[in-house]
Amino acid sequence: MSDDHSLELSCPLPTLRQQTIALAHGGGGRLMQELIRQTFLPAFDNAWLAQLHDGAVLPVDGGQLAFTTDSYVVQPLFFPGGDIGRLAVYGTVNDLAMCGAKPLYLSAGFILEEGLPLETLMRVVTSMAEAAQAAGVAVVTGDTKVVDRGKGDGMFINTAGVGLVLQEAAVAPQRVRSGDAILLSGDLGRHGLAVLSVREGLAFAGDIRSDSAPVHTVVEDLLSSGIEVHCLRDLTRGGLASALNEIAAAARVAMAVDERAIPVSEPVRGACELLGLDPLYVANEGRFVAFVPESEAYKALTIMRRHEVSQGAAIIGRVMDSEERAVVLMTVLGTKRFLDLLSGEQLPRIC
Repeated sequence: MSDDHSLELSCPLPTLRQQTIALAHGGGGRLMQELIRQTFLPAFDNAWLAQLHDGAVLPVDGGQLAFTTDSYVVQPLFFPGGDIGRLAVYGTVNDLAMCGAKPLYLSAGFILEEGLPLETLMRVVTSMAEAAQAAGVAVVTGDTKVVDRGKGDGMFINTAGVGLVLQEAAVAPQRVRSGDAILLSGDLGRHGLAVLSVREGLAFAGDIRSDSAPVHTVVEDLLSSGIEVHCLRDLTRGGLASALNEIAAAARVAMAVDERAIPVSEPVRGACELLGLDPLYVANEGRFVAFVPESEAYKALTIMRRHEVSQGAAIIGRVMDSEERAVVLMTVLGTKRFLDLLSGEQLPRIC
C-alpha cells in the first residue's frame, strides 16, 4: 500500500461495552446484534455458529460445504436496478461467496399475502429465475405459504444456499491479522438510496440504481490466483462501517481506513447530504470487502478490477494490532473519527 493512504491509530480508542457479532447478512445495528448475542447464540451455540460469518462451513466426506440462509422483506418489492426476487438470489449467492465457496443450489420459500396480484408474483418469479441462471445456480426446492390480507406486506422470500468451498484455509473473520490490507470492491450506498427513492417518492439528482449483483466470480478469481484471502464480507445492512466493526470485534484487531480512498458517487453523496445519511452505513447488495496480506494487495486489486461488478475496487485501509477493537476513519479534512455501530438501522426494510 502506498504511503498516501497509510494511517496510524494515534488517537485513544474507545472502550466498546460489547463485542459485535454477525449472522448471515449481519445485524445492521447494535440493538439487533445484542438481540442475537443474548437470545439466539446461547440457544443454538455450536462451533459452526461461533464463527460469526456470512454462513457456516461444514465438513462433508473429506471436503467442505458452505451453507447459508436469509430472508428478504424489502419494501417496495420493485426498485431501480432490481426487485425482491433478484435480491433474494444474489444475496444468498454472495453470502456463499463470502465463505470462499462456489454457489451451487438454492431453496426458495415464499410467504404471500392474500390478494397479491398474480401478475406481481409472476414478475418476481421470472426475475428470480433469470438471476439464478445468470449466477449459475439452481433453485432445487421450496415452499409457499399464504397469510391473511394485511399480514404479509405483499410478499416475503426466504432463501437458503449450498456451495462448495474452494480452498482448505478458512475465509473467516478470525483469520484477519495486523498488517492486512482492506480492499473495497466498489462505490457505496446505491442500493439503500434506490430503495428509499421509490418508498418515499424522492427524485435525486443523477441516476441512482441498486448495485444488486452476484460477486462470486470475483471471489473465485481471487482464490484461484493463489492470493491468501483471510476474510470476505458483503456490505448489506449497516453498510461498510458495520461490517468493519463486526470483523474487528471477531478478529480482536483495530482498523484504520481513509475516507479519501472510499468510492462514493456524487449522486449518492449529494442525496446522503440532503437526507442526513452517512454513506458508510448505507446498505449495498453488490459490494464486499476483502482482507489480504499487504504484500498481495495490489495483485488482488488488479484481479478485482477485471470484473465489471468490481471495476471501482480500491484499497481503503489496513488492519492494526490493538487491545481495543475499533475502526478509525481518517476524514477528508485530515481529522480522525471513530466508526462505531449505530443503535439501529438508518434505512430499514432495504433487503
